[in-house]
Amino acid sequence: MTVPPDSPRARFGMRFSLLARRWRRAIDAHLAAAGLTDATWVPLVHLHETGGGLTQKELAALVGIDGSSLVRLLDILTRQGLVERRVSASDARARLVHLTPLGEQRVAEIRAALLRGEEVMLADLADADLSDMLAHFARIDARLAAIEAEGKEA
Repeated sequence: MTVPPDSPRARFGMRFSLLARRWRRAIDAHLAAAGLTDATWVPLVHLHETGGGLTQKELAALVGIDGSSLVRLLDILTRQGLVERRVSASDARARLVHLTPLGEQRVAEIRAALLRGEEVMLADLADADLSDMLAHFARIDARLAAIEAEGKEA
């Protein structure tokens, strides 16, 4: 199937990628103004979103950093009382990362700061538009998951 270079299908991937980077820069700048750095807020939000109990390897993959960098970051977050490592019930060698109550409180602060920044960036869109986009994102995400699963089975 030949796709014309000016078609929406041909432009989508690059446009989406560039927009995602720009969005992330804007969010990072907004959160930095609130005293939050990318290194500290991203793993906390991922732990909250997943319910915690992730291995360091799983968390590193979600955050997008290598394992040794994550260990250093978790050491900092542990000293701040935001996360704790617990021994896995199924594998005594594994440590699972969890938010502490203070970490949960910090995530609430992060979420509030994110919401304030996102309200400004999304001011020109109706809730129905956002719902439609989220539904499309879910379909793309499901397709990507299926492609990844096919690759693992091969």
